[in-house]
Amino acid sequence: MESYRELLDFGKKYLNEKKIENSHLDAWLLMEYVCKISRSWYFIHEEEPIKDQESKAYRELIRKRGEHIPLQQLTNEAYFYGMKFYVDENVLAPRPDTETLVEEVLKELPTDRELEILDMCTGSGCILLSILANREKAIGTGVDLSEKALAVARRNGQDCQAKAQWICSDLFEKIKGRYDAIVSNPPYIRTSVIQGLMEEVRLYEPYMALDGHEDGLFFYRKILNQAGEHLKPGGLLAFEIGYDQGEEVASLMEEKGYIQVRTVKDLAGLDRVVTGRKNQEERYV
Repeated sequence: MESYRELLDFGKKYLNEKKIENSHLDAWLLMEYVCKISRSWYFIHEEEPIKDQESKAYRELIRKRGEHIPLQQLTNEAYFYGMKFYVDENVLAPRPDTETLVEEVLKELPTDRELEILDMCTGSGCILLSILANREKAIGTGVDLSEKALAVARRNGQDCQAKAQWICSDLFEKIKGRYDAIVSNPPYIRTSVIQGLMEEVRLYEPYMALDGHEDGLFFYRKILNQAGEHLKPGGLLAFEIGYDQGEEVASLMEEKGYIQVRTVKDLAGLDRVVTGRKNQEERYV
């Protein structure tokens, strides 16, 4: 019978041959997932024989990962802002870069009063739910055009026991009322760029969540055309952006009358978030 070490070595070699980025890490994470073990347990028991059922399950997942199916879709879990979320092929897997958006919104939101937050293009719901987890008095609304994505968000909302509702809407079409903050990580990749993305993204993540149309700014414009109507005076609008879109999105916000507009870099030093506040005088509404 093969040992844990032998099976892990197989996984590392197979994924490396398939040119999977971070092949050694993914091989380990899949073993951790299948066998429900920790690294400390593994190093003590690595020469012990592994159960046939676990070996078969592991080899099947390694084969699928070798086809560039994203790791998060194989395990149906992703970690974001210190929380675990359910994900599948109907939503984008949360990216560490997006944590910058959550951090900036939390910096801007008060901690001592009730807040209403709208998350436009919510996907898995990870942005909204991470914010709500850190603002006890806040309630949230997540919006997406995809019912399948909203099913994922609802599941995550239930797991988090969050005070959130989920609405299927084409942007603001079915949205009423005003919010203290609107956050959004909309599709922002230029259509012409999508075919050049890594296979994990191009082949297995929902196209609708990627395509920002010709210049990547389509959804920023559409959201900005209506966001002012749904923000309270002085309310916060915060976007995630592509690394080369900071100046353009900031200009769009300023043209619509937003004040205190600023661009924030992620940990890699790339532009990642643009925030601004609705003018108290509501001149552009």
